[in-house]
Amino acid sequence: MLRSRAAIIQSVRRFFDGRGYLELDTPALAPDLIPESCLEVFKTTLLPAVNSRKQTARDYWLVPSPEIWMKKLIAEHRTDVYQICKCFRNCESSGFAHSPEFTMLEYYTMDADYTDSLDITEDLFDALACGGAETLEPPFARWTMDEAFSRLAGFSLTEALENGTLLREARRLGLEPPAGSGDGDIYNLLFIHAVEPRLPREKPLALVDYPAAVSCLAKLNTGGDAAGAGGCPVPMTRQRWELYVNGIELANCFSEETDAEEVRKFFLSEQEEKTRRAAVPHKVDGDYWKTFLPRKAADGALLPFPRCSGVALGLDRLIMALTGRGAIDAVIPFPMEPLLS
Repeated sequence: MLRSRAAIIQSVRRFFDGRGYLELDTPALAPDLIPESCLEVFKTTLLPAVNSRKQTARDYWLVPSPEIWMKKLIAEHRTDVYQICKCFRNCESSGFAHSPEFTMLEYYTMDADYTDSLDITEDLFDALACGGAETLEPPFARWTMDEAFSRLAGFSLTEALENGTLLREARRLGLEPPAGSGDGDIYNLLFIHAVEPRLPREKPLALVDYPAAVSCLAKLNTGGDAAGAGGCPVPMTRQRWELYVNGIELANCFSEETDAEEVRKFFLSEQEEKTRRAAVPHKVDGDYWKTFLPRKAADGALLPFPRCSGVALGLDRLIMALTGRGAIDAVIPFPMEPLLS
């Protein structure tokens, strides 16, 4: 397993190096993080040096993804980049498909959108010789999220959101969202219980065009630019896909939001949510949104944050699939012990 893991990681590097991507190596500790209400983080403290009278203790957080660093470097250098690094997410189970510490492959492609990133990811699977197993073989199946709900939950997600009937559909399926749940919360409940467990496993499946009600830093589709099958417009969706292999989520992709004001509004909204319910509160850089403001070039011209698309891929889960292992602990050299009940 150690040899297989090393060979796969080397092949990933060859793939991106061969395409001219710049490999990054950013810190695992950060003085502040992007606020994401869907996950929890680990906190640590930098203590002052022994006998120091000037230094004071300072809080840091282990990164749940290298995105916060990588986007700063993209703004500065405007080039295709990738990184293989350790990431950390708290309050998650350990053993089957989750580990509090895991290996992430994250890559950003300039002048690209989410459909370009999906093509690149298919090429990556080809390069890793995934064609030996049908469940890993490109091309990926591609369903819009609306198609997934129609096929597996028995109703159109788009129509339910437009007509305000999402709660009724949840109750029809025996699900009762907590009081005060918004459309995004009800969607998540429905997806986790009525859609995700029923996803086909015959080959990799990309779920594209997520509902706009699910807040994230992915660009909005305006109607005619969605990636739905058959060329049908998908109104008010986000340019996002997630890749499932053997029924397990493997990767998440956005056409990255590059508008500074939209990033600022997302940060404010998510920070309010984190303040309300986070198990581990963390500091947020109030000026991070300025990373997306235009920058002055050497000739004096103002350059906007580059149009780009990013993919975050769970490398341990990909190694699981490539080696035919049934649990993430089987491919991690020193897995964390499950918490005792």
